[in-house]
Amino acid sequence: MKDDGDCDPESVVPNDVQTADSLASSHVHSVNIMVPAGKSVGVPRSASVFTERFFGAFQWEEFACGCGAAFVNITATYPIYKMIFRQMLHGVPITSAFAQLRHEGLGFLYRGMLPPLAQKTISLSIMFGVFDGTRRYLVEDYGMNDYGAKVIAGVVAGSAESILLPFERVQTLLADSKFHKYFSNTPNAFRYVVANHGYRELYRGLEPVFWRNGLSNALFFVLREEASSRLPKRKSVSSRTAQEFVAGAVIGASISTIFYPLNVIKVSLQSSMGQVSEGSWAACKRIYRERDCRIANFYRGCAFNTGRSFISWGIMNSAYENMKKLIHQQPQLAVVSSK
Repeated sequence: MKDDGDCDPESVVPNDVQTADSLASSHVHSVNIMVPAGKSVGVPRSASVFTERFFGAFQWEEFACGCGAAFVNITATYPIYKMIFRQMLHGVPITSAFAQLRHEGLGFLYRGMLPPLAQKTISLSIMFGVFDGTRRYLVEDYGMNDYGAKVIAGVVAGSAESILLPFERVQTLLADSKFHKYFSNTPNAFRYVVANHGYRELYRGLEPVFWRNGLSNALFFVLREEASSRLPKRKSVSSRTAQEFVAGAVIGASISTIFYPLNVIKVSLQSSMGQVSEGSWAACKRIYRERDCRIANFYRGCAFNTGRSFISWGIMNSAYENMKKLIHQQPQLAVVSSK
């Protein structure tokens, strides 16, 4: 109820203001937007919105689980890798590679482990984290087909991993016996390479690594998701872990075998230092000639590498899945305990 002494605020607004407001109002209502049939008016997406949506799709749990899985794997399988590396580099049988490491002694067995440990923990963190975030963004924001999103996300994750190539570069130098006299540890190797040959030397062999990472990641995630959806759901922890181990082991070993020649080319390129780097195709032809012009000789050490990959990817896949379940169980346990 309004008192007679109160006046309506609209009654004291000047006429020219009312006229301007009414004209503006009528002008707004008179604007007609022509939209073709079946089309909706789209608002351009700003850079800030894109950044918020893209990075908002990433989850820290994926990065943490990938990091933890890599740590467990590297500490268990590095000695096996070193024997495979010697076979890749020198084209010798496994008995000769084992004899080399035995002659050098236990002190050199874990020499060069820090670069792959650092590289793999960061690499696997990027691999799982970037894949999951990119796939989620493509599916939720653009409605992309799930398979297409997995392939693109896998390639993006693999490409992002390629920035860690300096770790692989230094690992190669430390594992090669001819460079033992030049540096004694990982920091010393980084300083020596940068001081004498520049930062570009750390990215020698980038091309085969780029192709290997992108293609293998895309294939791994597509096959891994298929196995996860098609294999039976196990109730007990032990049987579920065993199934995850076997699934990851078979997929990882198969992909590692397919792309093994790219690793041979990478090791060959990175086994030299300070010289003009040859292209991947030129290195491939040179290795082919050096190994009696037989494609089968590109796969020397592959059998042992397949066995290592079987163990390595089995450990990583089962460790990743168990860490993920453990992280997701923590909030549930906290809610139950609060009740």
